Amino acid sequence: MGEWVTQWRVEFLGREWNFVDIGSVVVVLALHLLTLLAPFHFTWPAFWVAVALYFVVGVSVNLSYHRQLSHRSFKLPKWLEYFFAYCGVLSFQRSPLEWVSIHRSHHQFTDTLKDPHSPVRGFWYSHIGWIFDFRSRFGKVQRPTETQKKRKALLSNNMNNQTRQLEEKLETEINGGKI
Repeated sequence: MGEWVTQWRVEFLGREWNFVDIGSVVVVLALHLLTLLAPFHFTWPAFWVAVALYFVVGVSVNLSYHRQLSHRSFKLPKWLEYFFAYCGVLSFQRSPLEWVSIHRSHHQFTDTLKDPHSPVRGFWYSHIGWIFDFRSRFGKVQRPTETQKKRKALLSNNMNNQTRQLEEKLETEINGGKI
C-alpha cells in the first residue's frame, strides 16, 4: 500500500490544478496565516465571540449539514433549519448542497477509490487533501452542467428548495463577511 500512496502523492501534486482547487488552497492558507495576527489584536470580548462561534458553527454543521440534510434523521421548524444551515455556511465547509452531495457520495462509495475522501488514498488526503481536489468530489467534469446533474442526483430531496439554492449562490458572499 505504501507504493500506491507514493504514486497517489505524485498524481495529486503533479496533477492539473483548476481555479477551484487553487482558490481552496489560498483560502485555507490565508485563514491559517491570519491566526498569527490574533495575539496582537486580542480582546476578551473577541475571544468570547470566537468561543461562541466555535460551538454554534460546530453544532450547526453536525445538526444541519450532517444529521438533518445528509441523513434526514429529524425535522426542524423551517426557521430553525435555515438558521442552522446559515451558521453551517460560516464554517467554510462549502454550501449545504455541496457538503451533502459529498457526504452522500462518501456513504455510497465508503472506503473505495470513488469515495471523495477515501482513507485508501492515505491519511493526509482523507483528512485535508481531498478538499483541494475538485475532481475527487465531482469527477472529471468538463462543463458545469455535468456537475449540476451529478449533484442533483445526489440531492433530489434538497434541490427544489429555493433557500438552499440561494445559500449555494451566496456562500462566497456570506463567508466573505467573516474575513
